[in-house]
Amino acid sequence: MGDSNEEDQDTIRLKPLKYNGTFPVPAEDRLGRGRSVKEFVKLNRIGEGTYGIVYRAHDTKSDEIVALKKVRMDKEKDGIPISSLREINLLLKVRHPNIVELKEVVVGTHLDSIFLVMGYCEQDLASLLENMQSPFSEAQVKCIILQVLKGLQYLHENFIIHRDLKVSNLLMTDKGCVKIADFGLARTYGVPLKPMTPKVVTLWYRAPELLLGTKTQTTAIDMWAVGCILAELLAHKPMLPGSSEIHQIDLIVQLLGTPNENIWPGFSKLSLVGQYTLRKQPYNNLKHKFPWLSEAGLRLLNFLFMYDPKKRATAEDSLESSYFKEKPLPCEPELMPTFPHHRNKRAASCAENQQKRLKV
Repeated sequence: MGDSNEEDQDTIRLKPLKYNGTFPVPAEDRLGRGRSVKEFVKLNRIGEGTYGIVYRAHDTKSDEIVALKKVRMDKEKDGIPISSLREINLLLKVRHPNIVELKEVVVGTHLDSIFLVMGYCEQDLASLLENMQSPFSEAQVKCIILQVLKGLQYLHENFIIHRDLKVSNLLMTDKGCVKIADFGLARTYGVPLKPMTPKVVTLWYRAPELLLGTKTQTTAIDMWAVGCILAELLAHKPMLPGSSEIHQIDLIVQLLGTPNENIWPGFSKLSLVGQYTLRKQPYNNLKHKFPWLSEAGLRLLNFLFMYDPKKRATAEDSLESSYFKEKPLPCEPELMPTFPHHRNKRAASCAENQQKRLKV
């Protein structure tokens, strides 16, 4: 698996989770009912997470629409994959309005058939960005990012790093509530930090310390990804769409300038630094990329894109940014625009075609 050092620390040792206004359903209630997946009617397939296929489904008992995530078992001979156990273990412990809710775990007809019943969200940001006729306004971008930061602050306060933040892992309900999803790569961490595999976070959102071979990981890797997401929403296109790790590093250097020991102490000791010849780029080009963005907005982006992980903005810092207190002010989630259900529309069209074929 390549990260045996981190497996030992993964028994999920969390301090008591911070109270967030709702009392969480006890984990044993969500895990111990042993319901059958037959009590759910699959309506359509809505996506594929890191470790499983996700369906929109009807819970016939509660009459709710839920997301049903089938746990991948194809490569496992000895029970549930460790990645899925981690995801279940983490999601059973967290409760926050901006984090996807794991309602319960249900079983299929075979022992190797397990499903996670999650709160259903109508959209994911990636499919919205692909299908929207006009991009999000700056007020709407602020609304989205504030919610992501609140969810991250809760995770980080409880020693959880998500490690795979990207627009496709941000879901949105029709009431404008944004939820962080897909915890297949998430990890708890402690002090001292233990080594973790660097092959995490989708390339376009991967922090420079990961690309250059850091042995330890902190919440700063999630914050770099937030910077990428904020920039993507503001620019209406991915900010750093690298095609390889070398290309990704080069795009970062073009945007932010060449890192050095002065701005990033310890940079020269990173294990992969010697493998790359970095272009000489003395300038930070963020202002050039976003000439219309306010000083406060540029300041926040610069803090999220700090090379030195120790100086990078935290979720708490970012929530206090004056960018969210100046005009245009963040819109309220309830005032976010509503959208056709793109994922369901695609599935409905497939079902319609199938019906036509059956009639023939």
